[in-house]
Amino acid sequence: MRWLFTAALALVSISTVQGFSIPTSQNGISAASRSKLSAVMVAPNGSSSATSIDDGAPSITNIRLNVNEKARTVASVCTSGTLCTTSISDGIGGAPFGSFVDYVLDDDGNPVFLMNEMSMHTINIRENSDAPDGKSMVTLFAQLGQQNAFSEGQDVSRCSITGTVDMIPADDPEMDAIRMRYSINHAYADQVMDSPKFAFYRLKPAKIYFVGGFGVLAKWVEPEDYKNASPDILAEEASEIVSRLNRDHSDDLSLTAKHLLGVESEIEKIRVTNVDRLGMDIRVTSQKGARRNKLITDEFRVGFRIPVISVEDAKSEVLKVFQEAWEVGNGYTWDSDDELPGSTVPIMKIAEDGLE
Repeated sequence: MRWLFTAALALVSISTVQGFSIPTSQNGISAASRSKLSAVMVAPNGSSSATSIDDGAPSITNIRLNVNEKARTVASVCTSGTLCTTSISDGIGGAPFGSFVDYVLDDDGNPVFLMNEMSMHTINIRENSDAPDGKSMVTLFAQLGQQNAFSEGQDVSRCSITGTVDMIPADDPEMDAIRMRYSINHAYADQVMDSPKFAFYRLKPAKIYFVGGFGVLAKWVEPEDYKNASPDILAEEASEIVSRLNRDHSDDLSLTAKHLLGVESEIEKIRVTNVDRLGMDIRVTSQKGARRNKLITDEFRVGFRIPVISVEDAKSEVLKVFQEAWEVGNGYTWDSDDELPGSTVPIMKIAEDGLE
């Protein structure tokens, strides 16, 4: 029995995704009905243009976080990273020096550190004065943890924030908020933050570099765009959602790949790699044609019809996608000839296997 959808449905549809064509007749859905779907041609890494088979069909909407939001999300979710300073030590002077550091973000997204005056990275920052303004550049590298058992290698988002570091004066208007955030995120802070040997330092970004994962997206982010961006509302829970989808819904994911994503060859592996308020990313490894020893891996974006505002909303939207994939696979149609199962699910290919 088909679900009753209470959410407003965006009029976005897919009949061709990066060369994947929907058959003229499949599972009881007529070619005439399918011809009403719009075709969306999407290039890897997110650039897209939409064309329409039917002049009245709408084009694809925004179903991905922009790179500014992604960078801000990584910096927000992470509370520690590697701070790279320029060494002043004998024998390695001028070499990069990496230190593990904890941090929080201020209201503008600037990383704030609580540092001991005798720590090597603090000394490097204080003693380096090669820059014209007497401040040396540092880089904070933050990377999301291994999100789940299905994450592999470099398959995680990371962000490098490069800029200068200044000590925050005790009478700074944000000091109370900074102290509270540090206490909440780092239990040891209350024991040391009032010590004269410790002080808060703020990193002011000059350049920001975001990498979305292995072979997916890498791009520079303007500091002002990063400052104005908001972290994703599902960021804290995304890892658990991804784990549960991959663990408990492998059959649903396979149906989605076959009946909504247009994967026609035998699927070797499929998994969700990310979920956010606008949709989920699905990575599919399948056989290339009749060659069983040749595999290709593509990544798809399956958008939610409306942005979600809670974990429960996200679960509901994901299950709706699975439901419609099942309906397509079983030849179900809806009462309206203008709306078919799966026809309003926004889909785009965001990366494809380039190794031939």
